[in-house]
Amino acid sequence: MKLQAHAKINLSLDILGRREDGYHDLSMVMLSVSLCDELTLTLTPPGVSFACSDPSVPDGESNTACRAASLFLHHTGLAERMGVRITLDKRIPSQAGLGGGSADAAAVLHGLNELTGVALPKEELLSLGLRVGADVPFCLEGGSRLVGGVGEILSPAPPMIPCFLVISKPPVGVSTPDAFRRADARTDGGHDYTGAVLRALETGDLASLGAAIGNDFEDVTRLPEVERIKSLLMEAGAAGARMTGSGSAVFGLFADEGAARRCADQLKHEYPQTFFCVPV
Repeated sequence: MKLQAHAKINLSLDILGRREDGYHDLSMVMLSVSLCDELTLTLTPPGVSFACSDPSVPDGESNTACRAASLFLHHTGLAERMGVRITLDKRIPSQAGLGGGSADAAAVLHGLNELTGVALPKEELLSLGLRVGADVPFCLEGGSRLVGGVGEILSPAPPMIPCFLVISKPPVGVSTPDAFRRADARTDGGHDYTGAVLRALETGDLASLGAAIGNDFEDVTRLPEVERIKSLLMEAGAAGARMTGSGSAVFGLFADEGAARRCADQLKHEYPQTFFCVPV
């Protein structure tokens, strides 16, 4: 079975505070985009095996797709009767804030649910997904969603305004634990980016959305490379540009397809991990 695992971007990301369990409550508007990994699942004798086009991607329990497969097979009581081979064509950059690992895990859960004929109900699949990673429930649902809690509370969001996207990842990375520590140390109380994005989506106006998008992680990390890519996107005609997730990828929203494609082609010279894509 061949599957696509779509990347996500954060139109908004508000860090609401640290919880007693050490995790953080978040409020986000998340969006699936056409940039995707491709997976092939093949049922095998018991066990989970993994092969990837990118040799830097780990296998075993440190890999979200493998963890998702093992969890599904044990949860459904199938682990002693069958296994799966996962072949991954990796296209979504890692450590970018694009949810590549979560998307792969979600695709594996969807695929095994169909391939094995178990047909777990949606809520049970979402619960399994959360055990693999906080973004997996969103990746199982996809589209445009309001996301809360640590990622497990999903609500419908207004439909995405038609547009074209350019996503570009600089070579620098962001330490998520360090970004959370910086956010915890804020004294300004943060922003309500999510509220602003929801209101902008209701208007259907891309310029309003471009002005509303925002990310607390970006605000507390302030990476020069992120700021540079944002400037280049805006100079190329983007309605708005922001870092996604915990970074370090940056996205720009464009009304004009030609402008977006020209921008992506130009940025690739300096930042090879640059992609033209659309909402899905």
